[in-house]
Amino acid sequence: MITLKGAGKRFSSNQKDGGTEALRDVSFTVGAGEFVSLLGPSGCGKSTALRLVAGLLEPDKGLIEYPGGKPEIGFVFQEPTLMPWADALTNARLPLDLKGLSRGEADRRAAAALARVGLKGFEHAYARELSGGMKMRVSIARALASQPKLLLLDEPFAALDEITRNALGDDLLRLWREDGLTVLFVTHSVGESSYLSQRVLVMTPRPGRVAGDIALPVGRDSRLSPPTIQAQRIISDALGNAGALA
Repeated sequence: MITLKGAGKRFSSNQKDGGTEALRDVSFTVGAGEFVSLLGPSGCGKSTALRLVAGLLEPDKGLIEYPGGKPEIGFVFQEPTLMPWADALTNARLPLDLKGLSRGEADRRAAAALARVGLKGFEHAYARELSGGMKMRVSIARALASQPKLLLLDEPFAALDEITRNALGDDLLRLWREDGLTVLFVTHSVGESSYLSQRVLVMTPRPGRVAGDIALPVGRDSRLSPPTIQAQRIISDALGNAGALA
């Protein structure tokens, strides 16, 4: 579904050094229906790569290709970014309003998306009335309301407590399976990537490059299963090697 070929991105500035090189020669593919994590230390360009895939940024070098045509994309940011003056239904309905759907159809689809993330009955709650985990559920519902084929998530659980993070991770896996989504998930958590992903792309410190493309062992049906622990060791070793390549 997605192919990056030699993608590079530099953020210009007034500094004499020419700015900050965020990504250098990044190449990878994501097949339809895969759940792939981009893993690396803070500042390694993971979020920049995600924004290139979404079309929110343009690469300075290289190509971003969608062999089957650019799909409908849902994007979940690290912060929920809810409109404080609007209720959960209105927030979840936003992309449908932008598409020009009728109010009735948009409300129906937004309400269904909220129900799928466990927020049935909270359609008319405002952000100030919701916990951090509930706000993120609204953000995920907003991304799902447009019925995307590709779901991009930028460290969506980073600010949440472990119990909430685990619950949302389980929900994300369920939604991925139910909808046949393609997921590209940015994280700096070895544990998160080892449990959620089919593949992990390990990135070097800035400028970010893909240092490892790891297909994870099957049978990771819990966070403490032997295959999941094995995956954590494999990923940790790859991260160590990626640091040596910086």
